[in-house]
Amino acid sequence: MYAEWRSRLPGAVVWTNVPGGPGRVLPDGCMDLLWNDGRLLVAGPDTRAYLTQGPPSTWVGLRFRPGTAPAFFGAPANELRDRRVELAELWPAAEVRRLQGRVAAAADPATALEEVALERATPPDPLLDRLVRALHTGRPVAATADELGLGARQLHRRSLAAFGYGPKTLARILRLQRALALARGGTPFADTAARAGYADQAHLARDVKELAGLPLGELLGRRGG
Repeated sequence: MYAEWRSRLPGAVVWTNVPGGPGRVLPDGCMDLLWNDGRLLVAGPDTRAYLTQGPPSTWVGLRFRPGTAPAFFGAPANELRDRRVELAELWPAAEVRRLQGRVAAAADPATALEEVALERATPPDPLLDRLVRALHTGRPVAATADELGLGARQLHRRSLAAFGYGPKTLARILRLQRALALARGGTPFADTAARAGYADQAHLARDVKELAGLPLGELLGRRGG
């Protein structure tokens, strides 16, 4: 069973999950600090659906808002793209062991994980925040770059480090998330496509299939209309 709630860390989400079998994690522009079976791990930014494997177990995570995790982990997002790695690959092993012991001893691992993030968080980059907000509303990449005073190469370079991929891929993933929110709320698929910024319903269907690995109706457990 999956549950999530707003973190005390601005823009972040704390979540817990006890999967009953293989699961599907969709691209969302975010990175996560994970706790599972006594280990601290990092989930890098995904460019396609990530399929979870292994026997059922409890997972706890803190999902950073897009663009904020690389400063926390001390690694560019593109180095972690489509990867799950031990935190000890990024931080000193002794420090990770100490933190793992702290979380393991806590009455509530979710709260302990959140406290680790709060203690080490750095102020967000205002430019990256503006970029995410603009692309999330469907603003074109070129227009956004102009508004931010960035050239195309500079924007691409900064996006790779902050999000793990270029601004066009980020915009595509954020558009997918807009569409899924609309469709999950009961909006017909044709209206979802128009409101989320797709050319038509066929365009929405292709994007969902490529990024999520399933047709939209199957992903949501309902038929389109």
